[in-house]
Amino acid sequence: MGQYDFEGGLRGGGSNGLVMSAWPGVIETYRKYLPVTEKTPVVTLYEGNTPLVPAPRLAEATDPSLEIYLKCEGFNPTGSFKDRGMTMAMSKALEAGSRAVICASTGNTSASAAAFAARAGLRAFVMVPKGAIALGKLSQAAIHGAKVLTVDGNFDQALSIVRQIAETQPVTLVNSVNPFRLEGQKTAAFEVVDQLGRPPDYHLIPVGNAGNISAYWRGYREYHRDGKIKDLPRMVGFQAAGAAPIYENRIIDEPRTVATAIKIGNPASWGLALEAMQDSQGWIEVVTDEEILRAYRLLAREEGIFMEPASAATVAGLMKMVKAGRFEPGSTLVLTLTGHGLKDPDTALESATRPTTVPASIDAVLAQLGL
Repeated sequence: MGQYDFEGGLRGGGSNGLVMSAWPGVIETYRKYLPVTEKTPVVTLYEGNTPLVPAPRLAEATDPSLEIYLKCEGFNPTGSFKDRGMTMAMSKALEAGSRAVICASTGNTSASAAAFAARAGLRAFVMVPKGAIALGKLSQAAIHGAKVLTVDGNFDQALSIVRQIAETQPVTLVNSVNPFRLEGQKTAAFEVVDQLGRPPDYHLIPVGNAGNISAYWRGYREYHRDGKIKDLPRMVGFQAAGAAPIYENRIIDEPRTVATAIKIGNPASWGLALEAMQDSQGWIEVVTDEEILRAYRLLAREEGIFMEPASAATVAGLMKMVKAGRFEPGSTLVLTLTGHGLKDPDTALESATRPTTVPASIDAVLAQLGL
């Protein structure tokens, strides 16, 4: 790969020596903020650079005075925000001489780990909870060639097992307890500022294993220390009511929620999430599955954006917090939408209107259309 020039593009990338305008991935874009060197073999699928979409209809449905933006992380290569951290984790694993990686996952991590391992030429082993992973995510891990094990237990049990394996066997753990994962994920905060031209007043985000809210806060703080922003946002996290260990301040032994990506009862980054919440003067709230599914449909039908149910926790939280008067009029809000809707097609089909079968005649079609 050629050298990236941020004014001119990718130099020397083509056989004819032409300058190509291309996004180089998050490591090359934000290299000065990341723990990499010239010796780090960058494993990238050109993740990042996801759109920050204005949401005027969502504002109209909640509070028209708010300026609302959606950070659509479902447009990463494997369809979720996990790719930001995985490019870092996989690059550092390769640098350390690893030949295999392992993770526990509710779905998105397994898909990302499998894809990046394939890109790096490493073996991938993933463990997923039985009956608690969306079909789209499981299919991704399988097609990329990972060895997938379904554990008869929950995510927290699976994570405990893979952590023990990584401590005793020649494999690298690439869950968010791997410090390089959060280093990569913090680049989303850099992008928000770069795209918006300033930090938001509030940043809303789903909370499952709690690494992402921690990573965003780290990113905002680093931009603040570097003088790129003068103010810091307040971090506001949302957990599903049946899987809300941080909100309830207790481990949930059997978490339950339709939002499988945040179906976690003992978050690995619990302490970091509390630090982000307290340091930013933010808070963590809960939303019910009913509120999540209502927001899930609203987002798709009013803004044309299809994200997985866990992503809709931020929209559900927005609606709940506006009713509670938690946001000052005129505030700017960024909502992170963590994964694409095609990750979980079953929930979409269950939540949508079923197709209507009609005879093959124009009159029958027009009768159904009501035109």
